[in-house]
Amino acid sequence: MVTRKRALKAPPDSDTDSRVQRSKHTVLAATYELLTQSGLAGVSVDAVSKRSGVAKTTIYRHWPSRSALLLDACSRMGSRAQTPDTGTLRGDLETLAFHVAGRLRTAPWAAVLPSIIDAAERDADLAGVQARIHAEMRYPFCAVVERAQQKGQARRGVNPAEIVAAVLGPLFYRRWFSREPLDDTFVKAVVQNVISQL
Repeated sequence: MVTRKRALKAPPDSDTDSRVQRSKHTVLAATYELLTQSGLAGVSVDAVSKRSGVAKTTIYRHWPSRSALLLDACSRMGSRAQTPDTGTLRGDLETLAFHVAGRLRTAPWAAVLPSIIDAAERDADLAGVQARIHAEMRYPFCAVVERAQQKGQARRGVNPAEIVAAVLGPLFYRRWFSREPLDDTFVKAVVQNVISQL
């Protein structure tokens, strides 16, 4: 009688898993640093390898191409703001607008976002990343507008996307075009202008 030995799976090596996670984190951090310093054009696998100290072969093991690496790094930029509930649409919009203005003044992604928007014109994958970042930014605005419409604080016929554009448009214009201060007075005036149209 022939007995077959059942193959036993080796238990996962937690040390190996933690090393892999550390390595991936180091690579993504280096990629993000390069993005903030020189935009998409300044990021290559060679540059990331040099900055992170992680071998190119290891980088390619986790990300098969530069595009895949950029997608992963860029997709981490769009952390969504919490949806506020101040009791009024004005208060909610001001809270969200102050959050965006603060990030536009200080967050590294404010320097990276223009190069992503530019590259999205020619690269379908990066267009998807740009769309996700935009959706993450827009979601809480739409949520507070829709809630206000349900409570009768805003006209139901108003498209929430138009309100989002009316708030974000002036903030983006000041950050990237006129370069005037994005101070609290300006942010409140933008929200007041939107509220007066509702």
